[in-house]
Amino acid sequence: MTQAEPASPCISVCLLDENDICLGCYRSADEITDWFMASPEQKRDMLLRAADRRLADDKPQLR
Repeated sequence: MTQAEPASPCISVCLLDENDICLGCYRSADEITDWFMASPEQKRDMLLRAADRRLADDKPQLR
């Protein structure tokens, strides 16, 4: 059984902080650039890292 392709977490708020992390989706600049060439497993890993960053962020979230 093949797992579904993860959807992009982009919310069209592309604003990088001082650490090159998007304040809209919490992916790094490299993760955003690599998204379209990444395998489904790599995308799931990116989503997990982004979720961890979102939870650790103490700034108000944009969504």
